[in-house]
Amino acid sequence: LAIAPNKETECRDTIKKICDSFAVSPIAREVMEVANTGKNVEEHYFLQPMEGVSRTGYRSSWWTQFYYVLWRSWLTVLKDPMLVKVRLLQTAMVATLIGSIYFGQKLDQDGVMNINGSLFLFLTNMTFQNVFAVINVFSAELPVFLREKRSRLFRVDTYFLGKTIAEVPLFLAVPFVFTSITYPMIGLKSGAVHYLTALMIVVLVANVATSFGYLISCASSSISMA
Repeated sequence: LAIAPNKETECRDTIKKICDSFAVSPIAREVMEVANTGKNVEEHYFLQPMEGVSRTGYRSSWWTQFYYVLWRSWLTVLKDPMLVKVRLLQTAMVATLIGSIYFGQKLDQDGVMNINGSLFLFLTNMTFQNVFAVINVFSAELPVFLREKRSRLFRVDTYFLGKTIAEVPLFLAVPFVFTSITYPMIGLKSGAVHYLTALMIVVLVANVATSFGYLISCASSSISMA
């Protein structure tokens, strides 16, 4: 219902549609009936035990909360496609750079040392890139989260799971792009099984780093502190 700057006309039209829709709804008719007759005011509008509210005080089930937090978080990801493209492009560029530096290693003494160095860069790149990618996720939304938590709209676990699962596809795509470029360029052990084993390890490292980034984000009161 807010009126955004430079979109006043569009916002007012939207508000009018919402108000018109409410005006013909059953709830609005019930409100008008009670207001006009003055009957059952206490029953309708004094604080009563709410129907469907569990002893924990939440209005909806765990699954309903999880579904809507996940849906909202997924929309947030989709609303910023440029960020996803930049992250994938950045990953591809770094992977190409590392692949070029360590291109075509042979299994001799120097080659083994170089492969060790490339594997170290695999891990450090996946670690720091994913830690800094999520370090502002929770600290940026902390005021909204605290308000909605105090309003008993959702539990902490549904919020956390919804936020993290919504970003899982990106945290699977980044390791896949990185490994798929560097693995053949460096000349690591050929074969689908070896490639998939390396990919699985890189995915696990990336997601552990992401979890560590979430930990920092949750523990920090602001983005600058994180």
